[in-house]
Amino acid sequence: MSRARLGDLASYLLLGVLAVFFAVPFAWLVSLAIRTPAEVYRGAARFIPEAPTLDNFRTILSDPAFLIYLWNGLKLSTAGAALAVALAIPAAYACSRIDFRGKAAVLLGLLAVQMISPLVLLVPLYRWMSALGLLNRDLSVIAVYGALGMPLAVWLLKIAFDAIPKELEEAASMDGASRPRTLALITLPLARSGIASAFILAMVMNWSQFLIPFILLERDADWPISVAIFNFAGSISASTTQLLAAACLIAVLPAVAVFVALQRMIVTALIAGAVKG
Repeated sequence: MSRARLGDLASYLLLGVLAVFFAVPFAWLVSLAIRTPAEVYRGAARFIPEAPTLDNFRTILSDPAFLIYLWNGLKLSTAGAALAVALAIPAAYACSRIDFRGKAAVLLGLLAVQMISPLVLLVPLYRWMSALGLLNRDLSVIAVYGALGMPLAVWLLKIAFDAIPKELEEAASMDGASRPRTLALITLPLARSGIASAFILAMVMNWSQFLIPFILLERDADWPISVAIFNFAGSISASTTQLLAAACLIAVLPAVAVFVALQRMIVTALIAGAVKG
C-alpha cells in the first residue's frame, strides 16, 4: 500500500474516532430525553429505553418561559452576528483592496484576538458595562457578541472579496461610481455567499455563548437559552433529568439545523479565495 493510501486511511480512522467521541455523549443525551421518570430512576443501564416517549419535549415546549428563553437567544445571537458582519465589511474590504503599511500585522492581530478567551474579559467587561449603565440590557450582550465575532467575519469576508475580480470595480470607477457606491452595488452582491457564511458562523458562535450573558444579564426574563439551561441544571433532581436532556436537545437544534442546511454555501465561501489563487 502506498504512502498516500496509508495517509488517507489514517486520516479517515482519526475522523472516525473523533466522530464516535462526539457522537456517543449526544446519543446518550437523546436516550435520556426520551425516557420516562421511572426509567431515569433506574439509571442508565439500558441505552435504548423500554418505553420511549416524546412527553419530555412536549412539557418543555409547552412552558412559556422556555419559549421566551429561545426567543432571547435568537434575538441576541442574530443581532450580534449582524453587528459583527456590519463592522467587518469595511475592514475586510480595506484589507482586500487597499495596500497599506501593516496590513499583514492587522490580519495576524485579528487572528490573535480571536484566540483570547472571554474569561479574560469578564471582569473588565462587567465593570465597563456597569459604568455605562448597560448591565441587564440586551445592548451590552449584542455589542460584545459583535466584537467577538468581528475578527472571524473579517477573515471570511476578505476571502470573499479577494475572489471578486478587481476589474469589475475598475470598470465601475471609470463610469464615475465612487468606491462606496461600487462596494454597495457590485462587490457586496457578488460576495453575498461570503456575507451569509460570516453571519451564520457568527450567529452559531453567539448562540452557544454562556459566560457573556451570564455575567451581563441578571434578570431571568432576559436570559438566553444557554443561561436558562444552566440555571435549570443547578436545581434538577432525578425526576427532572429527562427534561433537562430534552431542553438541551431543543437548544442545540436551531444552530445545527442552520449549519447543516447552509453548509454548502459556507464551504463555497471558505474555498473561494483558494480556488481563485
